[in-house]
Amino acid sequence: MANIQRSTSSRFDFRNGLYLAVSVISAGFALLLWWVASYNEWVNPLFLPSPADVWSAFLTIAQEGYKGTTLLAHIGASLQRIAIALILVFLTAVPLGILCGRIRWLRAVFDPFIEFYRPLPPLAYYSLLVLWFGIEDTSKIILLFLGGFAPMFIAAVYSARRIPADRINGAKSLGANKLRLYVFVIFPSCLPDLLTGLRTAVGVTYATLVAAEMIAAVSGIGWMVLDASKYLRSDIIYAAIIIMGVIAILIDTAIRLLIQRVSPWIEH
Repeated sequence: MANIQRSTSSRFDFRNGLYLAVSVISAGFALLLWWVASYNEWVNPLFLPSPADVWSAFLTIAQEGYKGTTLLAHIGASLQRIAIALILVFLTAVPLGILCGRIRWLRAVFDPFIEFYRPLPPLAYYSLLVLWFGIEDTSKIILLFLGGFAPMFIAAVYSARRIPADRINGAKSLGANKLRLYVFVIFPSCLPDLLTGLRTAVGVTYATLVAAEMIAAVSGIGWMVLDASKYLRSDIIYAAIIIMGVIAILIDTAIRLLIQRVSPWIEH
C-alpha cells in the first residue's frame, strides 16, 4: 500500500514539474517573441515598447512612485477595494445561494434579478452607482461587489442543489436540526465548489477593477493604466498591466492551493 502511495505521489510530482516547465517555456517564448518584435520594430514602439523599456519604467515607478504616490500604495488601494468587495461577496452570495439552492421558491424570487444584471457590462450601470453613492470608494466597491456576486451566487446554488439526498437524510436521522444541517453538512459539502466559484468571482472582480477606477480615482493600479494612457506612456501601461497580471496569478494560486487542501481528490 505504501509503495502504491509513493508511486502515485511520484507521478503527481512529475506531472506537476512537467506542467510548470511547459508553462515557464511558454512564457519565455512569449517574452522572446516580444523582444524580437520590438528590436526589429515590427510594431511602432509607441504601441509595443521593448521589454527593457518596460522594465525601466517599472524600476522608476517602484523607486519614485507615480504621480506622488508609491507603487505599493497604488497596489494597496486596488487590493483593498477588491478585498472588501470579495469579503462582502462571500458573506452575502454564499448563504443566499445555498438557501436558494435548497429552497426552490426562494430561488424563484432572486433568479430573475441575478440573470438580468449578470450579463450587463459594468460600465452600463456604473454611472448610476456614482449618482447614488458618490465618486468615492463606496461606488467602486459596490461595482466590484456586483461583478463578483453573480458567479459566487450561481456556484453556491449549483453546489447546494447537487448534494446527495442520502447525506441530508443521514444527518437528519442522527438528530441534526436545520442550523447544524447547514453548518456541518451542507456548507462543508459545498465548500470545494464555492472556492471554485471564488476563483471565477476574483477574475470577474479583477477585470472590473479598471472600470471601477476610471471615474474620480487618484490611486490604484487600474487608475495608473488609464492615467498613463492619457500621456501615451505605453511603457508604464505595460508595466502596470504586468503587475496586475502577476498579482492575479498569485491570488489565483493561493485559491487553488486552498481548493487542493479542501478537496485533494480533485485535480487542479
